[in-house]
Amino acid sequence: METIATFSCNASTLIPYVPSGANPWNTGKVKHAFKRLGFGAPQPEIDAVLAMSPGDFIDSLVDTAAGLPVTPAPVWGYYAVSDFTNYEAENNQYIEDWRVQTGNDFISEKLRGRLTFFWANHFVTELETYFYAPYLFQYYNTLQTHCLGNFKDFVQAIGINSTMLVYLNGFENTNNNPNENYARELFELFTLGEGNGYTETDITETSRALTGYNHWSEPGAAIYFDAITHDAGNKTIFGQTGPWGYEDVINILFQERSTEIATNICRKLYKFFVSPDVDAIVEQNVIIPLAQTFVTNNFELVPVLKQLFKSEHFFDERVLGVVIKSPFDVMFTFANETGFFYDDSIMDAFIYYAGLMGQELFDPPDVSGWQRDETWINTSTLTGRWQLMEVYLDYLFYNGYDFTFTDLARDLTNDSNDPDFITQVLVDHFMAKPLHSLGDYAIATTIFKWEIPQNYYDDGIWNLSWSEAPYQVFLLLKHIARMPEFQLK
Repeated sequence: METIATFSCNASTLIPYVPSGANPWNTGKVKHAFKRLGFGAPQPEIDAVLAMSPGDFIDSLVDTAAGLPVTPAPVWGYYAVSDFTNYEAENNQYIEDWRVQTGNDFISEKLRGRLTFFWANHFVTELETYFYAPYLFQYYNTLQTHCLGNFKDFVQAIGINSTMLVYLNGFENTNNNPNENYARELFELFTLGEGNGYTETDITETSRALTGYNHWSEPGAAIYFDAITHDAGNKTIFGQTGPWGYEDVINILFQERSTEIATNICRKLYKFFVSPDVDAIVEQNVIIPLAQTFVTNNFELVPVLKQLFKSEHFFDERVLGVVIKSPFDVMFTFANETGFFYDDSIMDAFIYYAGLMGQELFDPPDVSGWQRDETWINTSTLTGRWQLMEVYLDYLFYNGYDFTFTDLARDLTNDSNDPDFITQVLVDHFMAKPLHSLGDYAIATTIFKWEIPQNYYDDGIWNLSWSEAPYQVFLLLKHIARMPEFQLK
């Protein structure tokens, strides 16, 4: 079990956040919600939300995500190997196509994209292990289908997903040769948490109950259950004895270990959406009540998400800027917050460069997934982030999209001609909270002013319609992307 620290900077609770004079509903809080519950938003969308109450906004965000249809299946989504004309070439291309589709979903679907992203790092598979386009789609489809649904149903569905059966050796788990891989990860990573409420005997007995999913009609087709390879004997799991099968395991697990499951999953949701640090105060004020909500609602995710996201705790100023952006966060949030152009080719580049920075889409390093936060940043990946931002900005500036730089500045500043104001507004637009030092704004302003003589600013001659202005905004955005605060959300 995790060690819990003994103090917290954020002692706010799950009481719904109600704006007040001392704690107003403002642009900073709306941006915080969009950065954490999606991948950012352009200023007009932020402004529109300011007219809503926080509770109505969260209800709308969650309900919209829950109501989105899944991404339609590609024609090859349920192929068997024999359905391919040229297996190697087509399989490679289909995988590439689906990675781009996934990136487009993540960046555009707000909370549904963010939650699909979250669950892909919870119910982990590694593409390089199975490297088969139909299974990639089917895995993704399961994540999308259940990401805001019932967690018990989610656990049941993912365990007999063909992708997972191949990845964690369920396909090899037979009555003659039991394989414990999936049983172990079911408890350790997917539900209970490491060392929390299960024994080695529970794992061994569970692996026997999970046998039988060992057949397909042909290679690459869906894997199905066959009673011939299932161990029909009695097993004792969490003190319950019987001739258990797959559904029995899920029922017993959620019946006998409901509190442990709820607490573990709520803690993981908290770490992802709020803060990587969980201490004794957070455990008492947030995690335990959330877990009670989860159990009371029969493991429906929506009530838990709404309770957390509407809370004073989620909107507390002390949780702003405490999470390090993932590589996908860096690019997707920037693209959404600027409204800058991207297409499938650029998305493909985003995904490629994210892989170089340690986040290969559908290929986390192992079954425990990316560990996030501090692990994203080292001397190599940090410079990689800078270079990726520069590549993207260079592409836009030198390929006919330079006008979008000044369009952004005009829209955010109401076409101001004050370089100090323009700089501060642009910097703040991309940050989770204002910079610590006025000197940091001054440095950014100097970069923005570029080589334009000071008297042109003093006399009000310069403005964002000048031919040099797009390049000035371009320089400022490159500087912003190198600020330490830009790496936080």
